[in-house]
Amino acid sequence: MKYTIESYINIARNIIKGQRPENNIYRDLALTEDKDVFALMAGADLIRDTFFNRQIHLCSICNGKSGKCSENCKFCSQSKFHTSNIETYPLMPKVELQKGAYELMDTNVHRYSIVTTGKGLAENEVRQVADALDDLPSKKLSYCVSLGILDDADMDYLKACGVSRYHHNLETCRSHFDAVCTSHTYDDRVNTIKKAKNAGLSVCSGGIFGVGESMAQVLELAFELRELKVDAVPINFLTPIPGTFFEGKRNLTPLKCLKIISVMRYVLPDTDIIICGGRISNLKMLHPLVFQAGANGIMTGNYLTTKGNQLQEDLQMIHQLGFKPRE
Repeated sequence: MKYTIESYINIARNIIKGQRPENNIYRDLALTEDKDVFALMAGADLIRDTFFNRQIHLCSICNGKSGKCSENCKFCSQSKFHTSNIETYPLMPKVELQKGAYELMDTNVHRYSIVTTGKGLAENEVRQVADALDDLPSKKLSYCVSLGILDDADMDYLKACGVSRYHHNLETCRSHFDAVCTSHTYDDRVNTIKKAKNAGLSVCSGGIFGVGESMAQVLELAFELRELKVDAVPINFLTPIPGTFFEGKRNLTPLKCLKIISVMRYVLPDTDIIICGGRISNLKMLHPLVFQAGANGIMTGNYLTTKGNQLQEDLQMIHQLGFKPRE
């Protein structure tokens, strides 16, 4: 079937009404040609505008423990299996974990997250992170953590200390996961998400794109995130870091990135979609178009081992586009 801009708009309007397209329509969306990506984006933009208006969610992270990770995720510079030149250090002391939160309290940033390397933090370290957030004097920010694969008791403790969201990416879809990581299973990740939800935490879970997945597998991941009913979906685009197994992978273009965002929006119409790592290096001059492609949030500041836009740059971009930070 030949899709026109009217076709994409009509699909979007039906989604807004609560009608879920047939899977063959989703497959057609995922196979949109580059020349039609802006027509695809028109529908995604309409969905985003309906559910989120022109308000943009902002979050920022702290790399609370860096490097020497036991896992073999092929894209990650922090894996002990890679030779990337990164700074490594143990879990930061309390004052350092809190520093970023203090800096953000009177800004437009909504969430502050502490992220740590490794398959999962030890119980005493989980409590150190949770206690550091619990002791902050203001609740102007919402707090998120990304501490790996934890057990139920850890999740309950985080919730009791005021953490409201747990971040744990699926990274890619089930059918492609073994091509990305073999040191733990896909179900380890799914079960961690379920444990966080059982503890009453909201869940931020998405993936990294440009790691060899097909557009059909992008769609597969979107369906899996929908099935898990996650609350926010971070989208990362591969930055091929020297020393990692994927240092030579460069199969993303700006238009493909915009298509991935749009497809995720059609599948997840009322879920926060937050553009994170690799935003500028992959989208280049088109990176401000992530909102028109359907995203309603961005991670601002630096990432784990790579640089990102700073808050004032991102705020300027948001305002110039006619958007505003979420109230």
